Amino acid sequence: MAKTGSYSRFAESLRIKKTAAPQTKKATRTCGIKGCEAEATCRVPKSRDLSDYVWVCQKHAREHNEKWDYFKGMSDEDIARFQEEALTGHRPTWPLGKRAAGMSGGQGSYHVEDDFAVFNENEPEKPRRPERVLTGLQRQAFDTLGLESSATLNEIKARYKELVKRFHPDANGGDRGTEERLKQVIKAYSVLRASGLIG
Repeated sequence: MAKTGSYSRFAESLRIKKTAAPQTKKATRTCGIKGCEAEATCRVPKSRDLSDYVWVCQKHAREHNEKWDYFKGMSDEDIARFQEEALTGHRPTWPLGKRAAGMSGGQGSYHVEDDFAVFNENEPEKPRRPERVLTGLQRQAFDTLGLESSATLNEIKARYKELVKRFHPDANGGDRGTEERLKQVIKAYSVLRASGLIG
């Protein structure tokens, strides 16, 4: 190669056409059945404990699966026991209460502080709601709604909705005779709302 102004010292090692790298053939397993030379693509168990396997071709795997009987050689009692244990994934189980045998009250020699009455042994008294100190206007509002002064927020709202529906002229066929009572109910509710008893 002649030297020119743009000569690179690596130009001689560059090739236009690369030679293909030799391909190595993957080693394949042959079927584990004597006399069969087919490729082994399936793994089948040798015995019931499923710890030892043999690699076979697809044809022999199909034959193996057709003949395979997991329970072959087991008695009826062993099969029934296996099926029963399969319900719990062959994990150990105990009858209900067996593991707590000898424990008093299910807690044994352990003592559990149950401050929050999770076990309902020492259920604390529910705190009483403090009595409301009401003004005369608020007492009158409760009377108008027909409620006790200890009524809850939900009770007050429910009673208000009920009375509005009952006394509204539209609910009485346009009769305005209950309109004055409706105004009293709305005023009573507004008093309770303004006093902070209703959110």
